[in-house]
Amino acid sequence: MKVDFNKSKDGLVPAIIQDASTKNVLMLGYMNQEALDKTMQTGKVTFFSRSKERLWTKGEESGHFLTVREIKEDCDRDTLLVSVTPNGPTCHTGSDTCWNGENRASFGFLTELESVIAERQNAANSENSYVASLFEKGINKIAQKVGEEAVELVIEAKDSNEELFLNEGADLLFHYLILLRAKGLGLEDIVKVLEQRH
Repeated sequence: MKVDFNKSKDGLVPAIIQDASTKNVLMLGYMNQEALDKTMQTGKVTFFSRSKERLWTKGEESGHFLTVREIKEDCDRDTLLVSVTPNGPTCHTGSDTCWNGENRASFGFLTELESVIAERQNAANSENSYVASLFEKGINKIAQKVGEEAVELVIEAKDSNEELFLNEGADLLFHYLILLRAKGLGLEDIVKVLEQRH
């Protein structure tokens, strides 16, 4: 890396700290050449603290170190993206992130869909909700629906109608999310299993 520390008067560049697994931004700090060198040597994120006016390894007091997985420089060579594995909360307040957010994996729209399914599971009236009615019928009915959708997907996979195949795939995934919820699990749990296998 050839980081251009001379672009700023104080010789510091922003270092964006991102969880290597969840991809959430955890915090922002500043590094000079010495801080970057120490970070690369030790494998633990070290900043130049502007308030303490010295090098500061994140976690040196709390024990909540940030273990480095990868460091990238941006196209202008004046900002760093540091992928890490956090050992505990990142913020000094005890929060997972310095924006007071939870450091949980997000799967975009699928995470939103999981939230909707959870809301429907707790709905008082199942007459107006297909999902709530499935939960009311119990795990056997939900599992049966997953099986039916899986068979329909296999049938469509043998034909050449892409639209029908995608629709059946969406139906299977939707019902599988319901089944996961019924078992008290979610996509995060499946991803953990896949990561362990990988």
